[in-house]
Amino acid sequence: MITFNKPFLSGKELEYIREAVSNGKISGDGSFTKRSQDFFTSRYGFQKCLLTTSCTDALEMAALLIDIKPGDEVIVPSFTFVSTANAFVLRGAKIIFADCMKEHPNIDAEKIEELITPKTKAIIPVHYSGIACEMDKIISIAKKYNLFVIEDAAQAIDSYYKGKAIGSIGNLATFSFHETKNIISGEGGMLVINDMSFTNRSEIIREKGTNRSSFYRGEVDKYNWVDIGSSFLPSEIIAAFLFAQLEKIDEIQKKRKEIWQSYYELLRPIELKGLINLPFIPDYATNNAHMFYILCNDEKTRNNLLTYLKSKDVMAVFHYLPLHLSPYYAPKHDGRALSNSEHFSNTIIRLPFFYELKKAEILYIAESIFSFFGLTL
Repeated sequence: MITFNKPFLSGKELEYIREAVSNGKISGDGSFTKRSQDFFTSRYGFQKCLLTTSCTDALEMAALLIDIKPGDEVIVPSFTFVSTANAFVLRGAKIIFADCMKEHPNIDAEKIEELITPKTKAIIPVHYSGIACEMDKIISIAKKYNLFVIEDAAQAIDSYYKGKAIGSIGNLATFSFHETKNIISGEGGMLVINDMSFTNRSEIIREKGTNRSSFYRGEVDKYNWVDIGSSFLPSEIIAAFLFAQLEKIDEIQKKRKEIWQSYYELLRPIELKGLINLPFIPDYATNNAHMFYILCNDEKTRNNLLTYLKSKDVMAVFHYLPLHLSPYYAPKHDGRALSNSEHFSNTIIRLPFFYELKKAEILYIAESIFSFFGLTL
C-alpha cells in the first residue's frame, strides 16, 4: 500500500531531543522554543511568535485575545477543519459560514461583506492547501467594519500572498506542525501576533493566565494570576523536533514542490479531456506544495475512483465535510446553501503526498488514475 502520509525525519530530531533532555529543561519555553520562534520572526517577518501544542490551541488563544463573547458573530468558511469554528464556538460565538470560491476551496472574499452584521467580530480566512486567500479584499472589508482578521494558516507555512508571507497579514495567525504538514513536530502549532497590542496578553493567556513570562524576564518580582488562560505551551521535546525540521525547510520544500509538479504534469492530459480538474493557483498566490488534490466531475465518480485506487494499493482520501451541514451545527446554520463548499467536499481526492514518495510511486498512482478512466499514460 502506498500510504497517504509518512512523517519525514530530517536527521537531527533525536539529537536535538537528547540535547534538550541533557540541558535539564524539557518543559516549555526553553532554548529550542526560542530558536524556533526566532526562526519564524527572522525568516517571515512575523512580529511575535508563540509555539503552542497545536494549531487548535493557537486558534483558541486567538479567540481569547479578541475577547469573543456570547452573541458575537464570526465569519468562517464552511469547508475547513472543525477547529477553525470550534475555537470561537467555545467562547459563545455564532458562526456565520461562508462559501468557497468557485475555482478553489478558499473563502470567496467577494461574498464576505454581505454576511456582516453589527454583531460581527472577526473574519477567519483559511489558506486551503497553502494557497493564499484574497487578503487585500479581506483586509479592506475588515478595516471598513472594524473587524479582526485571524489567518488560519495551518497548511500554509512558507507560502506567500503578493510577496507577503502568509501569517504576516492578519491581526493574528495560526500554524500547524501536525505530522501531515510540510514541517512537523508530531503535534504542535504556533500563534503569530502581528498586532502588537496583543503581545503582553498573549503571553499571559498562554501561561495559564499568569504573568510568569514577565517574571522570568525579571520584569516583576513574583508572578500572579492576572487573566484567564490555559496551558498552551509545548514541551522542549516538541520544540527540539520542530527546530530540526526548520533547519531543513528549504530542502523539504524543494522536494515537495518537485512531487507536486510531477503529479500536475502527469495528470494534466486527463484534465484536458474534461474528466478531472487540477488545483487552481491564483496569480497573487504561491504554491507551498502542501498537498496535491484532484476534483472529479461528480460524487459518484469520486467515490468510485477512491475505491479503485484502494484496490490498487493506493491510499487516497477525501477531505472536509462542510461544517454548515455537520450534525452539530446544521441546526444552528441559517439555511443558506453553500454550493461551492458542497461541491468541493463531494468531488475532492487528496493523493499520497510526503517527502519520501518515489518517482515510480507517483507514476504508478498516475497510471492507476488513467486506467480508471479507460486511458493509457
